[in-house]
Amino acid sequence: MRVAAVSDIHGNLSALDAVLDDIGRRGADVIVNLGDLLSGPLLPRETADRLMALELPTIQGNHERQLLAPDVEAMGASDRYAAESVTAAQREWLAALPQTLWAGGAFLCHATPTSDVECFLEDICEGELVPAPLARIVERVKPCVAPLILCGHTHIPRVAYLPGGQVIVNPGSVGIQAYFGHHPIPHTVELGSPHARYALVEQRAGGWVAELIAVPYDWESMAQLAEQRDQPDWARALRSGYVRD
Repeated sequence: MRVAAVSDIHGNLSALDAVLDDIGRRGADVIVNLGDLLSGPLLPRETADRLMALELPTIQGNHERQLLAPDVEAMGASDRYAAESVTAAQREWLAALPQTLWAGGAFLCHATPTSDVECFLEDICEGELVPAPLARIVERVKPCVAPLILCGHTHIPRVAYLPGGQVIVNPGSVGIQAYFGHHPIPHTVELGSPHARYALVEQRAGGWVAELIAVPYDWESMAQLAEQRDQPDWARALRSGYVRD
C-alpha cells in the first residue's frame, strides 16, 4: 500500500495541481486529504471544484469549521474571503466532510486525534514551533492505536516513530509555507522555501516508511494574486517561505 498525503491546500490550486502531477508520476494507491482546503486569498471556489471532482478521502480542518460559521463578519480575512467565494453546493460538501477518517490503512486527523487546532508533533517555544518531546507526543496520541496516523495543521513536514511501532506523518502544506499563528498563543512558522509539500507513505515488511516531498510550481502567479487581494503577508510567504524580514 502506497498512500499520498496532502494537507493545508488553502485554495492554492496551482500548488495542488503540481502536487497531483508529481503524485501521478511517482504513483500511489490512494491520495488522502487532511483538511484546511480553501481558506486564503487565492482560488477557493476553483480549488473546491477540483477537489470535489477528485472525490479523495477528505476530512475537515479547523478552517472548514471556521469558514462554515454563521457570522462572516467575525471571521479572519482568509476564512471570510473563502466563505464569500464558495457556492452553496460547495458549502454543503464542506459541511458533510468528517472530522476524522480511516483510509488507506491510516487514521486521518487534521491536528491531533481529538482536536483540529492543537499541535501534535511540535510545541510552541518563544513564539516558534519546535519538535515536541517523545513523551508528549505519546501522551497526545492516546487513545488512538492506529499503526499509521496522518495529520496536518502546522504546515511543518515531520515524521515521528513511536515506541510500539506507531508512525505519525505530517506531510506539510500544499498551499502556503509560512504564516503567523494565533492559537493557543501567537507563533510563527517559516519553512524557508516556497515549494508545495506532500508525503508518500509506503507499507513495507518493516512497517510504514515516509518520504517528505517538496514540489516546485508557479508560486509567483499565486503571490501576485495575493497582492491583488490585499494580502501582502501571503504574497511574501508564497514567494519565499518566510513572513518576516
